[in-house]
Amino acid sequence: MAANGAPPETDEFWIFGYGSLIWKPPPHYDRRVPGWVTGYVRRFWQASQDHRGTPEEPGRVVTLIERSFWASLVDAHDSAPEKVWGVAYRIKADKVAEVKEYLDIREINGYTIHYTPFYPADGSPPIRTLVYIGTPDNDQFTGPQDPQALAEHIYVSEGPSGLNRDYLLSLEKALNELSPESGDTHVTDLSNRVREIERKQQEGELAVEGFEHPVSHEFRKVSSVDEQEETEKA
Repeated sequence: MAANGAPPETDEFWIFGYGSLIWKPPPHYDRRVPGWVTGYVRRFWQASQDHRGTPEEPGRVVTLIERSFWASLVDAHDSAPEKVWGVAYRIKADKVAEVKEYLDIREINGYTIHYTPFYPADGSPPIRTLVYIGTPDNDQFTGPQDPQALAEHIYVSEGPSGLNRDYLLSLEKALNELSPESGDTHVTDLSNRVREIERKQQEGELAVEGFEHPVSHEFRKVSSVDEQEETEKA
């Protein structure tokens, strides 16, 4: 442990995933470790023009907000777990340069590189991990939103990576599978609202207007890595 309490820097390259990376890992990893980071709050406050929405109709995906900044905001979801659960991946040493290039291409649309201590669920020492965060000063950051309006927006949004609601529900499932205590009330509440919207639509109680035109699920940008799955953030 470094003198300031942070994990020491090593030659190993680790990345922390708190969104789609939990169930769609980066290429060339040789270890996957469940655990958490602290000092942040996970929220669906990042617009997605490139994966779960379009430039004309952006979807919503997760980002991390520093807890001290979040505490200064008015959020309808006024509580958040101290631990932000996710997964850390160690990248094979001979593939680090390639994966960094992949991640640099992947992490567009408002996300920037940060480093944070990651605490493995098995109690092993903290790990210094790279994490991509859409900070409040990026132009895709939405800030607090009414939960019902946000759920309705997620329900109708779609982009090259697929339906926005699939991202939300997949995240809820992936988090719940990490640990008995790894659920996120913000994610669960939005998921419950989306399921209720879907139920009402299927039973004819609600008419939901989506996009007028189908969205292409083909990417325009290809990295040096042979990608077979979507290249989403975080």
